[in-house]
Amino acid sequence: MDRKRIALVAHDSMKGDIIEWALYNKGTLTKHDLYSTGTTGFLLERELGVPVFKFKSGPLGGDQQLGARIADGLIDILIFFWDPLNVQPHDPDVRALLRISVVYNIPTACNRSTADYLISSPLLKETYKPIRKFSPEEYQQSRNLKFLEQIKSYEDKEEQV
Repeated sequence: MDRKRIALVAHDSMKGDIIEWALYNKGTLTKHDLYSTGTTGFLLERELGVPVFKFKSGPLGGDQQLGARIADGLIDILIFFWDPLNVQPHDPDVRALLRISVVYNIPTACNRSTADYLISSPLLKETYKPIRKFSPEEYQQSRNLKFLEQIKSYEDKEEQV
């Protein structure tokens, strides 16, 4: 079986839900490497009795740390029980984390039903490389080339003056 790197995140009002879900799926989750933001990770580690790699709390940069790991290809699955009915002070970070999970096309669950589908998928047991519509690396290279063209155009205009 291929060990996955699974990130588990929950807003304060959803922490009870993710703990309940994780306990129900403990047998499966403990076969993988678990990552989490601050408090959620502390609670998961205590309740599951297994090590959880903990980033900072979400509002203190944990969402951004997790997004960086996704961009580096170091997280395979994101399970984020977020509260859509309450505004979070770090809402831009939350949106950025969800956006980066879509950009890198990693399986992402934002509610219990989707998390149930992910955790029970036969793909969880095998090597799986997400197919990307585009390559973030090629996109960055394209942006770099366009930037260089803009600089050259600006320099050419300066020379004409």
